Amino acid sequence: MAKGLRSAAINPQDSPVRMTPPRAWQRMLSGRRLDLLNPSPFDIEIEDIAHGLARVARWNGQTLGEHAFSVAQHSLVVEAACGHLEPRLETRWRLAALLHDAPEYVIGDMISPFKAALGLDYRAFETGLEQAIHIRFGLPPKVPGSIKALMKRADLTSAYLEAVQLAGFTPKEAQALFGAPPDGFSLKLTPLAPTEAQSAYLVRFHTLMTALGEGHAPASTPL
Repeated sequence: MAKGLRSAAINPQDSPVRMTPPRAWQRMLSGRRLDLLNPSPFDIEIEDIAHGLARVARWNGQTLGEHAFSVAQHSLVVEAACGHLEPRLETRWRLAALLHDAPEYVIGDMISPFKAALGLDYRAFETGLEQAIHIRFGLPPKVPGSIKALMKRADLTSAYLEAVQLAGFTPKEAQALFGAPPDGFSLKLTPLAPTEAQSAYLVRFHTLMTALGEGHAPASTPL
């Protein structure tokens, strides 16, 4: 009998217990079910992105103000900074800048050292989700290196402004970490309530999408 038990243990087909893979999809408020391991562009909606990003806090919430400074607001600053750095930037790349942190609507805002610690699997996961988002909204899956570099500079510009105005850094500390913002680019940052940040993000998205259809680049949104 013991022999029979050992046989059953090494032959899963003879066991009534079936192992099921863990759930890897998330249900969105739109009703979409996004498979995080194999994201489909058909399951991505801008309303879900805006809702999520408006509720994800930058700096792990360690910022001044009644509300957290959200990734949605940060994305608006980055897109505006891209337009300042490159006034003739194509509208599609301004849209890419607005969406540069869009994967965080499901994975949250992880600080860069933690991303590095998680390794290449996390990077591949983030990249796959970003590419699905781009395809959903008519952008190339991969952004050219020059555009990536521009968005990175704009991202650091936003980080500097956030650090000095909201996160308690001195200008000297922020400049050492993020570099100085470009000449002529300065914004007063006021953290918005989630619903306000969500609305502002959606308005800018639809402005850019309309401009894409009309073939011209819109001016930066006021922040």
